[in-house]
Amino acid sequence: MRLNEALQTARRGWPVFPLCPGSKVPAIEAWESSATTDEVRLTRWWNWPGHARHGVAIACGPARLVVIDLDQPKPGQTAPTAWQRPGITDGCDVFAELCADAGQPFPSDTFTVQTGRGGFHLYFAAPAGVEVRNTGGTRGRGLGWLVDTRAAGGYVVAAGSVVAGNRYTLVHDVPPAPLPGWLTERLTAPAVTPARARPVQLHTGRRSAYLDKAITDECRHVVTAAAGEHNSALFMAAQNLGRLVAGGALTEAEVLGALLDAERRLAATCPEPHSETQAHKTITSGLHAGAKRPRKVAA
Repeated sequence: MRLNEALQTARRGWPVFPLCPGSKVPAIEAWESSATTDEVRLTRWWNWPGHARHGVAIACGPARLVVIDLDQPKPGQTAPTAWQRPGITDGCDVFAELCADAGQPFPSDTFTVQTGRGGFHLYFAAPAGVEVRNTGGTRGRGLGWLVDTRAAGGYVVAAGSVVAGNRYTLVHDVPPAPLPGWLTERLTAPAVTPARARPVQLHTGRRSAYLDKAITDECRHVVTAAAGEHNSALFMAAQNLGRLVAGGALTEAEVLGALLDAERRLAATCPEPHSETQAHKTITSGLHAGAKRPRKVAA
């Protein structure tokens, strides 16, 4: 009976609601506003005839949770070009790489649930005064391949529930840690005013040839990115060039102008192009990530 799981979850202070048996589909309309910790209502829901096998979901917004979903690839699924690197096989690997790029430890000491497909949900306390929304993979403010977030407007399957015959299992029962500041920044990047693209002006000589090639190569990765992967490619290009900016070899204006121009060229063939504001946000986020690992170029 799922009632015990619903009550245990609600006693943590997390509003819950029922899912259709064996699935992730909400069993009620307006699930976010209907989610509750009221034990009388929960008992009524799960004791209704035929409802004993309904799964349990947590409404992340009302629960003040941000959940990082580290998924496993589906059969036959391959990584986007930007994530085809040694050691990258699933969402955990991608997230570990993001942590390393940010110079931060993998935040494993938090409430953790293993999903039915073998991935993990890392639960964090949402930051006060900041609204964190859902993300998916590499889209928009997404963190990367096979890494989703569920926050305001989203929900997660609670531990103990069964989806497609596979149980969600609690593996680390500690209070959710506060969402790390660097993740809060990544997930709530402020809107910025798009800058006009400008020609890249580089110094002359051996050093400029190297930098010119670095910019050309990263822009080519953006322009040739496969459908659904160009946000990730744009972020990675900005991060790589951002290391050179932090090392003093390039200016932020040079990189911003070049990547915005590459994004405009991609927009001519991409079925769902970024707006310039979206592209600017992704580039800025990548530059900030790259700045944490400066790279100097010998003169």
